[in-house]
Amino acid sequence: MKIDGACHCGKITYEAEVDQAQVSICHCHDCQTLTGTAFRVTIPVAEANFRLLSGEPKIYVKTAESGNKRAQAFCGDCGTQFYATSVGDGPKIYGLRTGTARQRDQLVPRTEVWHASALPWLPEMQCIETTIERQS
Repeated sequence: MKIDGACHCGKITYEAEVDQAQVSICHCHDCQTLTGTAFRVTIPVAEANFRLLSGEPKIYVKTAESGNKRAQAFCGDCGTQFYATSVGDGPKIYGLRTGTARQRDQLVPRTEVWHASALPWLPEMQCIETTIERQS
């Protein structure tokens, strides 16, 4: 599926080719903190299938509890988060934030990860497969 999107202020725009069956929700503590809400919804996009059309995101590198580093891309003007990806050489997979896509209503989550960290007041989502990981 071809999608396109932008940050809130419109400075950064993109297009991507995605597999809409790959949309997931992440409940990890980092995603809760970085989004300022209960979870994050993402879709993986191979580097070859993602193209910036305008603007250039700022990058913040976070270190997870595991020690892995992830580059977090966001608009330096309005703060909209775009994606996270690995740091260093090699092919990249972007964890694209579905809320930035114009077609977000068609990007329905199919799985949940880090469900053990899900906030207890969230309802169970019947259409989603749950993967339970342990945080170290």
